[in-house]
Amino acid sequence: MSYHIVSIDSPECSITCSKGQLICITDDSKKSIPLEDVAAIVITSFSASIHSKLLLEAARLGVALVVCDTFKPASLLLPANRSTDTLLTRSQITLSPKITRSLWNKTINAKTHNQFTLAQHLAPEHKTLPLLENTAKGKKEHKESICARAFWHIYGETLVGPNTFIRGRADGGINHLLNYGYAILLSTVLQKCFALGIDPTFGIHHVTRERSTPLAYDLMEPFRPCVDLRVAQWIQQDPKNKLGEVTPEFRKWVTGFPAVSLDYFGLQLDIRGCIEGVIRSFRQALTEQSPTPYKPWTQKNSKWAG
Repeated sequence: MSYHIVSIDSPECSITCSKGQLICITDDSKKSIPLEDVAAIVITSFSASIHSKLLLEAARLGVALVVCDTFKPASLLLPANRSTDTLLTRSQITLSPKITRSLWNKTINAKTHNQFTLAQHLAPEHKTLPLLENTAKGKKEHKESICARAFWHIYGETLVGPNTFIRGRADGGINHLLNYGYAILLSTVLQKCFALGIDPTFGIHHVTRERSTPLAYDLMEPFRPCVDLRVAQWIQQDPKNKLGEVTPEFRKWVTGFPAVSLDYFGLQLDIRGCIEGVIRSFRQALTEQSPTPYKPWTQKNSKWAG
C-alpha cells in the first residue's frame, strides 16, 4: 500500500531508483525506501539531481512528484493514469452546502480555540482573555472575526505595546514577519494537498479566484497560531525584532517551525506530519461525503512548545 509522503530537502542530493528502492544520495549519506510504499515525493531541495529511471518507475507505480521553488510547489509530475482522480474531484465539486458549512465550522472552531490557548500562553492575565475564551467556545455567528480582534489585541499589546499594532496584510512592523511565516505555512499545506491528490482550487470557504488555491487557505487556518508563536518567540529574543525586518536569520528561524512537535489525537507529530494527518482526514471526508472523518488540529492546553 502506498502511503508515505517522502520529503527531499537536502541542499544537494541525487535521487534515483534501483531494484524497487527510492534512493537519496548526499555527500555523507545514502538512504532508501521501497518505492511501492511511497504515495508522493516532495522535493524542496534547491539543487537535486533526479534520474530519469526514477521518473519512469514512479509513473509505473502511480507516485506523484511535487517539485518546489522556495518551498512553494512549482511543478507537479503525475503518471498519465493518475493525471485526474475522477472520484476525488467529483467528491470535491459535489459537496452539499450543509457539509461544506460543517467542514468550515470545524475548521474555525479549531482556529479560534488555538488562538485562545496561544493568547493564554503569551498573556495569562490579560483582561481580554475572557472575551476571547467565551467567543472561541461559543457559537456566535461571527466568532472568527470577534476572536481575531481579541487575539490581535492581546498579541499586539504583549509584544509591541498598547495601541501600536494593527494586523493587516499590507501594514508594516511585525506584519512582515507574520506574512512571511504564513507563506511558509501555505507552501507546506499545498505540498501535502498535491501529494495526496487533492485539488486546492476547490475551497470550502475562501473565494475561488484566477490562479488561487482557496482550499489551502481554508485548511491552514488552525495552524496560523503556530506561525504566530514562532514570530512572538523571535521578537521576545530581541526587542529590535519588533521592527519587522525579514532578515536571513529570521527566514532561517521561521522556516524551522514545521519541524516543531505537536500532539494530534495522541500522536506526537511534527507540524508537517500533523498537516498531512489533517488533510488525509479531510480527503476521507470528501470521499465519504460526510464531515465526520475530518479532524482539524487543536492545541490541547496553553503550554505551547516551540
